Amino acid sequence: MDFAIPAWLVTAGTPVLAIAIALLIEEIVSRVLRRIFREANAPVLSRVVRSGRNPVRLAIAAAVALASMAALPLRPEVAEPLARAVGILFICALGWAIAAKVGAIFDSYLNQSGRNESSLDWRRRRTKLTVFRRLTLLAILCLTVGFALMALPVVRSIGVSLFASAGVAGIVMGIAARPTIANLIAGIQIALTQPIRIGDAVIVENEWGNIEEITSTYVVVRLWDERRLVVPLGYFLEKPFQNWTRETPNIMGSVMLYVDYSVPVADLRARLGEILRNTPLWDGRAWSLQVTDLKERTMELRAVISARDAGTAWDLRCHVREEMVKHLTERYPGSLPRERLDLVHVPDRRRPPPEPGREAANREPDAQRRTA
Repeated sequence: MDFAIPAWLVTAGTPVLAIAIALLIEEIVSRVLRRIFREANAPVLSRVVRSGRNPVRLAIAAAVALASMAALPLRPEVAEPLARAVGILFICALGWAIAAKVGAIFDSYLNQSGRNESSLDWRRRRTKLTVFRRLTLLAILCLTVGFALMALPVVRSIGVSLFASAGVAGIVMGIAARPTIANLIAGIQIALTQPIRIGDAVIVENEWGNIEEITSTYVVVRLWDERRLVVPLGYFLEKPFQNWTRETPNIMGSVMLYVDYSVPVADLRARLGEILRNTPLWDGRAWSLQVTDLKERTMELRAVISARDAGTAWDLRCHVREEMVKHLTERYPGSLPRERLDLVHVPDRRRPPPEPGREAANREPDAQRRTA
């Protein structure tokens, strides 16, 4: 007795069986590669193999299904749309898998460098990897979307017509894409020249903060009060700004004191040195106290102090102010800024002067009373 397999079972079972076999092979190959890379102490390659497993499986399944559809007895009006849909699914899954693998490579090299926020080399490497990672993923996304859309006949015909009229269309598209292209070029320039790096202390639009994130279109600055200032990427290439940690995080700070002329500057200078030596905020590099200006009522003193970074410099300046004011009020309370007044007796011009004879008559009784 012959057993005939139904046609619908063959139609449905062939791609399913092929996909199952392909996924089984992928699992075996993946495990073998992970073991090889683990024994070879290759963490980057091991992470690349582990990442993006789901999109890889989806791409393999779509590719096997697309290849097996040629052997299926499908009508043309069904086979063509189905093949087109599976092809688009394969393109999207492949782009997703490539993006996952590329992201794993960048993340592995970023983690290998060691996380040290105060290290200039680490911040330089992190900035480059972050910017290039975003640009690469953006390029993969654009290519994936482009190839997926070109699989549609309607979109392909539009693309051909655009190439045929490349003059006006190219100008219009160039004007429309100018901000995006400018941001991409600015991102590449920042990654190469690095006027800013992640973690840098900057002053932008009169606001002090740290570079928190660099994307392909904008930069996020974390301000001192936890606000976020979002700045276009091209701003740092077109406008001046202050970068306090461009070469080194070390920084100099100043404290201004306004005191009376009678204050002993030498004693204040000695007290400043004592304050700095007794606080861990000072990095021990440099300090000074100088008379920088003489005003009408006060003498201006400037204390210059050094610190290891901008945040520590702020705390050190506040500490020096508090201690110096405390020293002045305790030791030299009269040397604080004050107003000087010189009282001069001015005769009352509203009273008429006395007559000569009356003034002499008034003086005689007074003289007699004094002799008596």
